[in-house]
Amino acid sequence: MDIKAFIFDMDGLLFDSERIVQRSWEIAGDELGIPHMEDVIYHTLGMNRAGRNEYFRKYIREDFPFEKLTRDNFWKIVDKEGLPLKKGAKELLAYGKSQGYKMAVATSSSREYAMGNLIRAGIDSHFDSVVCGDMVKKAKPDPEIYQKACESLGIQPEYCMAFEDAPGGILSAHQAGMHVIMVPDLVQPTQEIRELTYRVCDSLADVIGILN
Repeated sequence: MDIKAFIFDMDGLLFDSERIVQRSWEIAGDELGIPHMEDVIYHTLGMNRAGRNEYFRKYIREDFPFEKLTRDNFWKIVDKEGLPLKKGAKELLAYGKSQGYKMAVATSSSREYAMGNLIRAGIDSHFDSVVCGDMVKKAKPDPEIYQKACESLGIQPEYCMAFEDAPGGILSAHQAGMHVIMVPDLVQPTQEIRELTYRVCDSLADVIGILN
């Protein structure tokens, strides 16, 4: 396996952000009298903002104030507690850079949100490219975002390794023709998803040993 590039998902993979999103949705549900809002996240992992908005309108309430309540609550938590990197993220990025791999981000989040987080965490300089949810027509599990990420690096998908935490992202990268390592966050893989991966790891800290 001749790997020349690493392409990373962001939320739930590089950043421990999905749990904060989950908390922000629980707060929004409490404010609106909607029980178990935090469980909605399991149906929307990997969706871009438009996809999540559509899900809320269809399954929660047509006039659900998604932007105001959920985003405001998210940033209140982040401002107070910070947005932590996942275990092993800095080490794997440093390894990738030292070994000469091209590196990119393929995230369903907006470019403004993604770049802000990467810059604040001090890891933006590791990436040769950042492809975001508002730069593609189709969200994960469609392969478009990973195809664009490979194109942005000038490397064919079969020479790229994707790092993902959620089933939709695994399907996206696999359909793009990439090798995929899964580091589960909120959702554990089914056997079908495992069969689409090169390896399933407990954390990014385990990846360097596998690559070596």
